[in-house]
Amino acid sequence: MDWDDLRIFLAVARAESLSRAGRVLRRDAATVGRRVAKLEGDLGQPLFTKSPQGYALTEVGSRLLAHVERAEQAVLSGVDELSGQSGRLSGQVRIGATDGCASYILPQVCAAIQKQHPDLELQIVALPRVINLSKREADMAITVSPPQTGRITVQKVTDYHLHLAAAKEYLADAPPLNTLEDLGVHPIVGYIQDMIFYPELDFLTGMGIERVALASNLVSVQLGMVRERGGVGITHDFILPFAPNLQRVLIDELSITRAFYLIRHEGDVRVERFARVAEALARGIRGEVARLEALA
Repeated sequence: MDWDDLRIFLAVARAESLSRAGRVLRRDAATVGRRVAKLEGDLGQPLFTKSPQGYALTEVGSRLLAHVERAEQAVLSGVDELSGQSGRLSGQVRIGATDGCASYILPQVCAAIQKQHPDLELQIVALPRVINLSKREADMAITVSPPQTGRITVQKVTDYHLHLAAAKEYLADAPPLNTLEDLGVHPIVGYIQDMIFYPELDFLTGMGIERVALASNLVSVQLGMVRERGGVGITHDFILPFAPNLQRVLIDELSITRAFYLIRHEGDVRVERFARVAEALARGIRGEVARLEALA
């Protein structure tokens, strides 16, 4: 059986689409489809059911997937063992993260890791929703909510803190803001309620705030709204150094603590490249959060 055929099978199983798998493999969809058909012919059994929604694994395909993923891990482990003898890492690692971490923490951390390992390719995937590791949207992910199911490992990296903040120019002209009750006369900036994918990010419901005047599914956009004097919003302390015109308010009345978790495929624990990048990533995130929060 041709390993290249199995690699194509793996890509289609994860992407659930010939075209998406083709983009990952840098091959046209027709070629990917022919190779899948060849593999099914060699095995004498269908591996996928095709529909307008895409390619879904059959029961036989699901059984094959488990074996191919184990083979992939063995290949990766062997390559890393040989290439890692120099102490320097190489290859590609894709890191998924919520947009706040991806925009304000990971750039510095990943740049420092890559500087130590020039042959390493680090990719940051910023998504406002849950990263799907089983489909290999990423090799590892930083999340604010540890998954409860799946063949994964979960490691708490660090706590981080959030407070209400507003632009200094806004506060100079706005009504007094001395208690949480005073928020009722201020426009609130926050998440679009039906696009909150992590319950840990639903800050405002617990405060009894029902109306959000300015909303976005992205932290970076919310930050822009607050910076432009749009109102008062809950802001990460580690973001405040990037927005010097913002000022925390009602610090004693409201302080929120959340945590970052590093999640990985269970089998990747044995792959040196992933293990060492994960260790450096966790260490770097802890240090960068602490550094930026001290500046807030």
